[in-house]
Amino acid sequence: MSNRAESFLVGLIGDGVMPSLTPLMHEREGDRQGLRYLYRPIDLGEIDVPAAAVGELLTAAFRLGFNGLNITHPCKQLVLDHLDEVSPDARKLGAVNTVVIRDGRLIGHNTDCSGFGAALSSGLPDAKLSRVVQLGAGGAGSAVAYALLMAGAQTLDLVDMDTARCAERAVELSALFPDRTITARTTAELPRLMLLADGLVHCTPTGMAAHPGTPLEPSLLESRHWVADIVYRPIETELVREAKAKGCDVLDGGRMAVGQAADSFRIFTGLEADAERMRAHFLELVAAEGVTV
Repeated sequence: MSNRAESFLVGLIGDGVMPSLTPLMHEREGDRQGLRYLYRPIDLGEIDVPAAAVGELLTAAFRLGFNGLNITHPCKQLVLDHLDEVSPDARKLGAVNTVVIRDGRLIGHNTDCSGFGAALSSGLPDAKLSRVVQLGAGGAGSAVAYALLMAGAQTLDLVDMDTARCAERAVELSALFPDRTITARTTAELPRLMLLADGLVHCTPTGMAAHPGTPLEPSLLESRHWVADIVYRPIETELVREAKAKGCDVLDGGRMAVGQAADSFRIFTGLEADAERMRAHFLELVAAEGVTV
């Protein structure tokens, strides 16, 4: 039977996911492809269930006939113990954000990584990758760093307020990419690092409506730099605005959000999503809600 004759039931497990734009993006793309596609948020806070119960939620989804689930904070690591199979990239990252239920098995993927990779190749196809500075080495930062190295970054300077976490991430990535140079740096080193860098990637909460500001002094940006932000609410963060004003090539956070959604859609359905169509819808949704957290 063709996928187009089937219905799809998918969900999103995480804390505080009710405002997520992901369900709307998936359902619209399903409509455009002639699918019966239903996507429901499963908010841990709303149903008063701890993150440690993610395995029970997966079992329930399996029994209820779900086709798959997206997984977000704080369950991306916890979910690993409850899967039958994990993709190589997700295994290396130690985090899963997409679980497909197929032939009675739970299979985990990481589309944060592939989503940023797709965003970079489509939004900044000519970005130089000899040396890149990345701000933030947390969960999302780990996936982005991996994607940058997969895309060909030769030297990656990780900068994080949590120096221990930053150092640990650099060691982990160096083991996976022994032919590259991956360093753990401090914010005090940014002036020197930006002089050497081709581009900057931002992976911290700074710039969100609840955390206004820029993650570094705008004076450190030069027109020769490319700048990528993964914050997308608002879509034009202060960093994006400052970078555009300096004449930098810029990648807004919506590109990664759409990239990971498009990849998850493909994993769930076996059909290619129209990423540009999804991005247009995403931008409509963001514009409609204004600046939100």
